[in-house]
Amino acid sequence: MTRRLFNAAAAALALACVLPAAAQTYPSKSITIVVPASPGGAIDLTARLIGQKLTEAWGQPVVIDNRAGATGIIGTEFVAKSPPDGHTLALVASSHAINPSMVKKLPFDTIKSFEPVALTHVVPLVLVVSPALPVKSVKELIAYGKAHPGELSFASSGNGGAPHFSGELFKSMTGIDMTHIPYKGSTLAHPDLISGRVSLMFDTVAAVNTQIKSNRLRALAVTTAKRSSILPDVPTMQEAGVPGYETSTWGGLLAPAGTPKATVEKINAEVNKILAMPDVRKSMQDNGIEPGSGSPQQFATFLGTEMTKWSKVAKDAGIQAE
Repeated sequence: MTRRLFNAAAAALALACVLPAAAQTYPSKSITIVVPASPGGAIDLTARLIGQKLTEAWGQPVVIDNRAGATGIIGTEFVAKSPPDGHTLALVASSHAINPSMVKKLPFDTIKSFEPVALTHVVPLVLVVSPALPVKSVKELIAYGKAHPGELSFASSGNGGAPHFSGELFKSMTGIDMTHIPYKGSTLAHPDLISGRVSLMFDTVAAVNTQIKSNRLRALAVTTAKRSSILPDVPTMQEAGVPGYETSTWGGLLAPAGTPKATVEKINAEVNKILAMPDVRKSMQDNGIEPGSGSPQQFATFLGTEMTKWSKVAKDAGIQAE
């Protein structure tokens, strides 16, 4: 019996030694962070900040690979089919949780094809209206919409993104009849919004902050649970009279399914450390981006919640996956 116990203890000790050693060998080569969007956006900026700090911490180069197209699907598919060793990651946006409601046959499983690593950031959206619209608060907007059914329109950066679905959620929660006008990017919508050809829009704080500061657009509310550090005087949607309303565009790191847990945990710990650095936080917040945090398990739960929420919004809006 004593010999059996000794052998069991020896085996357990050997296993305990092997697992940390596997994590210690990572990274053994350069790391690629795929950004499934064009350069210049929130996920691109965040990926570059994280990549620079990872290089400094681990001594391995981090390459940022922009693979835009199909609301993030092209770049994300590349990562889903990459070796599960932690050396190829995706920094996806909120469209990752919306795509299942828009695309009938995705080339990967939104949940099962990936290991959630870390929620990297949240970008508040802000509800802005044309100065030509005679409303100065969310309550006045709702009252105007109900008094003028079918007259309001809302712009978005395109079908299926968080700005589009934020407008659909606002419609369903307030009972307002509005027409969706999609554009190929949010900045293309701004001239029509400023002139009054379009009534309102949900856009990122960073994208419309200049227009707000110059009084060319009127900010009524931000969509997150907390006020934006860039627009501290603008109330949240819940403070403005729509209880339970909360949306954002966000970003998070994913690894291919099957990536060792120890590797995922190591990346998570280092990314959380990076996101807490004062210089990183300042760079992000100066661009309207709030740094994220949390464990891989918390990010997995967040992803599931987002998918459920946006699926309901699509159903309520009568949006069919194509």
